[in-house]
Amino acid sequence: MATVPYPDRMATLPGGPSPGAHKAETASAEPNTHSVTRHIAWEGFANARDLGGLPTRDGRVTRFRAYIRSGDLRFVTEAGWRMARDGGVRTIIDLRNDDEIRPHAGQRPTRLAGSAQFAAPTPTVSPPSWMNRVEVALDDIADTGFWQFLNRERLNGTPLYFRPFLDRKPERCAAAVTMLGSVTPGAVIFHCGAGRDRTGLVTLLLLTLADVEPEAIAADYELSAESLRALFAAMGQQDQQPSLEAALAERHTTAREAILATLDGFDAETYLLTAGVSRASLVTIRHRLLG
Repeated sequence: MATVPYPDRMATLPGGPSPGAHKAETASAEPNTHSVTRHIAWEGFANARDLGGLPTRDGRVTRFRAYIRSGDLRFVTEAGWRMARDGGVRTIIDLRNDDEIRPHAGQRPTRLAGSAQFAAPTPTVSPPSWMNRVEVALDDIADTGFWQFLNRERLNGTPLYFRPFLDRKPERCAAAVTMLGSVTPGAVIFHCGAGRDRTGLVTLLLLTLADVEPEAIAADYELSAESLRALFAAMGQQDQQPSLEAALAERHTTAREAILATLDGFDAETYLLTAGVSRASLVTIRHRLLG
């Protein structure tokens, strides 16, 4: 069975538009005001959006400038970093593997595992010194057999891989969520490569903890399809969406239905507490998202 590529690299063609600036929307530094939008158009940011503005089951709305999901940050310009700073961002949490972040000699463990397919930038790209940056690799690429299974079954790259990953890697999920619950004040950007799979899984955990409506969580996931179409075109890569939709169709489902199936009966609080996240971290995350 064909392997579903794992989209974890984005680029800008020379002289082309910045991946994160293909829409005219802007984001204000002031949270919870009418001028804030979910789409992040800071220069060079890719597939980025705020987790604010989403409805919860009890009628509340998640707060802006608590958590921002994003794709690879290697293309962010100096102007983009200034926009992020003005928008309140103070911390970046990188969910990628080490060999996706900095070049490695020889065979890359990530490529061997098949969890992600794009190499680190050369030279290595770093955010400004005023930005706190933390690496929390989510994949566990040492578990090669698991990633080969996900690719063989064409789950990787779709939300169908979420449930197997949650079942097999609770400690990895706990590490990421613990870090998200222990950062200093200020907005937090968390990202992987494309900002869809690892970032999407962590987003699902955060929004479920805030009791966001399942349909809103599914709709947020689906927004990546359009953003990634532009990003793949910008870097001269074929859009992967048709192949991923075909993989979903083989199982008679869609991305939306797969997200809703993952959420059905899923108790994020119990899952994360059992995995080792402290109750204090969960309280902090809920407070950041809901006040």
